[in-house]
Amino acid sequence: MFPVKRPTAVLAAALLAAGALATAPAPASATSAAACPAGYFCVWTGPNFTGQRFTFSGDDEEWESAVSHKDTSWANHGVSGPGVKDHVKVYSGRDHTGDVTLCLAPGQEVAQNRLAAGRGASSEWTMRC
Repeated sequence: MFPVKRPTAVLAAALLAAGALATAPAPASATSAAACPAGYFCVWTGPNFTGQRFTFSGDDEEWESAVSHKDTSWANHGVSGPGVKDHVKVYSGRDHTGDVTLCLAPGQEVAQNRLAAGRGASSEWTMRC
């Protein structure tokens, strides 16, 4: 004869499974204001993620002239994890020299920052700001 399952045990298991699904985190893109691909650092020439977009998957020692000193909004959609360089520093000079104009943590988006706008010339992935 087969064992009879109690309805309360089945109901409890179903509620636990439903609760686990309900509390799962939403993907970053669901709350993101910036259209920047996962795994990239993006820079726009206009405020609020407008104008021309430039994407960087790694360090860039010299931004091209179309974005160098024309940066106005930024998004860090890099991959994060133990031992991963997931912060991005923006430098005022090429070859990662000059002032750090902005440093973004993983998932951070900056729609505009008048102190940093128009100052970026290179970027570097780092472990922290």
